[in-house]
Amino acid sequence: MPGGSIYVTPVDQVHGLSPQVMYEQFWIKEVVHRRKVRAVKAALGLVVGVALAYRFGLSPVILGLLGGLLVAGGDAYWTWRQYDATAVWRGRRRGETITGKLLRRKLRREGYRILEGRAIPGKASVDHLVIGPGGVWVVDNEAWDPDTEIARYGDRLFLGEKYGTKVAKALVDVADSLAEVLSRESGIPVTIEPLIAVHGGEIRRSVTAEGITLLKPRLVARWIKQGPRADFDEAQVELLARTAARVLRRMS
Repeated sequence: MPGGSIYVTPVDQVHGLSPQVMYEQFWIKEVVHRRKVRAVKAALGLVVGVALAYRFGLSPVILGLLGGLLVAGGDAYWTWRQYDATAVWRGRRRGETITGKLLRRKLRREGYRILEGRAIPGKASVDHLVIGPGGVWVVDNEAWDPDTEIARYGDRLFLGEKYGTKVAKALVDVADSLAEVLSRESGIPVTIEPLIAVHGGEIRRSVTAEGITLLKPRLVARWIKQGPRADFDEAQVELLARTAARVLRRMS
């Protein structure tokens, strides 16, 4: 059997592919179906627009077309947003790049310093170290598949059907190690709060469990600003930032 095996059914051809590749393949295969569904929605929008036009004495042609276009455009935008939300998980974009831009844009003007890719020599690294008037935070980036529910049940963190203890403990340990080094080298007592910017997966705004907080990238800066953990003046922020830049190894 050229190009295949008599013992392998067509369905088995997806075996061995990564979930990301399978997701993209199914997305492409569903294009025709999505267009049909969008056309039905647009038709309903057109009908509603015409009905509203007759109800308020307006032009049924203009309002009908406007209703159909708005519905179709909204559906296309929402569908693309769902697909784009998986870009980091699919390896098409880098989570640290997305989060880094958001942090710099929203925090720098308010006196926060953002150091990218820092690590204690011989230990794990973090994607972002944020130092500002309200305290110090480490921000890491993680990507899960679209069906992974990120939630807290009791005191435990769950990532889908699995415990998130391993993920949480690793980041908490890094935050504690960084706090110890910064406190010792700067002479300023520091406590560091660990955060994870979530790219993909199902999460309701934020989830705090097992010592860490997980939230969407666009909400990280707001979380940092609305919940100060310290009260550093400008000189202390500068000292902590310079100390961190000096003693923490920059990752390539």
